[in-house]
Amino acid sequence: MPRLEGKVAIITGAASGMGLAGANLFAKEGAKVVATDIVTDTLEEKVNEINSNGGEAIAIRLDVSQPDSWKDVIEKTIETYGKIDILVNNAGIHIAKGILEAEMDDWNKVMAINSTGVWLGMQAVIPHMQKNRGGSIVNTSSIAAILGGMGDGHGAAYSASKGAVRALTKHAAQWFGKDNIRVNSVHPGAIYTGMVASAGIKSQEEMGTHYEGRSALAPYAGEAFDIANAYLYLASDESKYVTGLELVVDGGWISRS
Repeated sequence: MPRLEGKVAIITGAASGMGLAGANLFAKEGAKVVATDIVTDTLEEKVNEINSNGGEAIAIRLDVSQPDSWKDVIEKTIETYGKIDILVNNAGIHIAKGILEAEMDDWNKVMAINSTGVWLGMQAVIPHMQKNRGGSIVNTSSIAAILGGMGDGHGAAYSASKGAVRALTKHAAQWFGKDNIRVNSVHPGAIYTGMVASAGIKSQEEMGTHYEGRSALAPYAGEAFDIANAYLYLASDESKYVTGLELVVDGGWISRS
């Protein structure tokens, strides 16, 4: 039996990268996927591919930093599927500026998407999960929430925003466990995605050359489906007694620090 049979899952940032990998994997495992992103043309194309391959998904535009945009997604999800079982707060951005280089607009943009967006997502779905008497929320943090240096890619706001996600996950796990709502975080290390490719790095192996001596497992950089599999475990009933967990997927980077 598919691991997410009958579940309704909202995934943010699903037009590419780890979010898209999660949407594809969740649909393959029987979930009804509500794929959301701000890049609607690409999102609709990817959702059409999921449906053509036998999955079930809908595409909805979402700006995770805006409460009204979340309200629209929730209303359309409930109208279409009647419930929400899973939320994967995957959407995020990175600006490679340190404390001295970053400007206020940089800081506010990263925080709005990476941390405020996670808070707004949980605020929007938790009441529906309470009505359902349970649910699973998976928040995407980063090894940047745990260590510094190359782990945060020289992004001060990124590091702070992912630290906020780490702490907020634990807060929610404690306060909503009584409602059988599980809240966990995933902490990726170096992962080869379309965003990395657009920066001119041509392969997972090429990316890994920058992290040899940090990650322990060759090719020293992961791929999007490594994170999607972590999402799947935490979303499924296989992790029914797991909440407040930090699931690190980094090829052993943190263990060397």
